[in-house]
Amino acid sequence: ALLIERFHADQLPIALVSMDNCSHNGEKLKAAILPYAKAWAANGFVEPAFVEYLNDESKVSFPWSMIDKITPRPDDKVGEIFREDGIEDMDPIKTARGSFVAPFVNAEETEYLVIEDSFPNGRPALEKGGLIFTDRETVNKVETMKVTTCLNPLHTALAVYGCLLGYTLISAEMQDEDLVKLIKTIGYKEGLPVVTNPGILDPKEFIDTVINVRFPNPFMPDAPQRIATDTSQKLSVRFGETIKSYLKAQDLDTESLEAIPLVFAGWLRYLMQINDAGEKFEASADPLLEELCPIVAEIKLGDTVTVADLESILTNEKVFGVNLIEIGMADKVVALFNEMNKAPGAIRTTLHDTLEKIGE
Repeated sequence: ALLIERFHADQLPIALVSMDNCSHNGEKLKAAILPYAKAWAANGFVEPAFVEYLNDESKVSFPWSMIDKITPRPDDKVGEIFREDGIEDMDPIKTARGSFVAPFVNAEETEYLVIEDSFPNGRPALEKGGLIFTDRETVNKVETMKVTTCLNPLHTALAVYGCLLGYTLISAEMQDEDLVKLIKTIGYKEGLPVVTNPGILDPKEFIDTVINVRFPNPFMPDAPQRIATDTSQKLSVRFGETIKSYLKAQDLDTESLEAIPLVFAGWLRYLMQINDAGEKFEASADPLLEELCPIVAEIKLGDTVTVADLESILTNEKVFGVNLIEIGMADKVVALFNEMNKAPGAIRTTLHDTLEKIGE
C-alpha cells in the first residue's frame, strides 16, 4: 500500500532496506512483494505500470544488508531495573515456541551494520554513525564470512556443548578451556583457510573480537539453549559450506577436519536429550526434532551404534549440507558419538581428549 502511494505520487523513488537477519534479505523482500503486485495487476486492482515501477531499481531498490549484534533473551535483571524505576508492564513473555519477548531489548555493545549503497532517493550520512555502505557483492561476502566461518559456527558449537555440559550462559562457557579450544580450532584452524574475505573487515580480527570480547561478556546473559534453537536448520550453512570449500580445494582435505565432526557428533548426542551427567533435558525448539529424535530414542547410555544405525541422519544433506557417508566423514562422527555415549562424563572426556590430539 505504501508503494502504491509512492507510485501515484509521480513514481517517487524509495529504498526498502530489509533488516531481517538472513542472507540476501533484500532479494527475499523483493520476492515477497512482487507476487502481490503482479496479482493485484492481474485482477485489475492496480495498473500494470505499478509492477514495472517495482522492477525499476532506479526507482525502487531492495538493498541487501548484514546485521551483526548478539541480542539474547530479555534479562530479568533489566526488567527489575525498570520496575524499580516505576515503569510498568515490562516483564518478559514466553512465547509458544519457548522464546522470550519483552518491551525492552538488552544487547551487546559490539555491532556491525553493512548495507548495500543503493538508494535512488538519496540517504542520510549514516556512515558517520558507524554504518558501513558498500556494494552488494561485499555485503554478501561479509554475511558469508560471519555465518560460515567467523561467528555463527562458533556460536552453534557452544550451544550444543553448553546444553550437554549443563551451562546456561555463553559467557560462562568461555571460562571452559576445552570449549574455548574447540571454537578456536573451528575458527582459526578450520575456518580461516577457506574464509571469504570481504576486504572491509579482517576475518582474523573479527574472530579475535568474537572470542576475546563478545562471547566472554559477563553482561550478556545469552544462553546456549537459545542459540541451540533450530540447529538442524543451521548446520548446513555454518559447517556444511566449510566442508564444501574443503572438497573443492586442491590443497585441503576433509580428513584434516576434527573440530567440525566433533560438533556433529555432539549434536547427535544432543538429540538423545541426555546431558553429560546422565540427566534428561529438553531440546530447544527445532522443526526436525519430531523426525530426528525418534532415530536416537532407543539408544541408551553405554550403547554402541554403527553408521547404518544413523544412516538416515548422516545422509541428510538438508541438515549437514553434504552427505556425510559419501564424503567419508560418517565413520569419524559415529566413532566420536560412541565415545561420548559410553557413560556419564564421557562427553567431557571425549571433548578434552580429541582437542588434545588436535593440538599435538
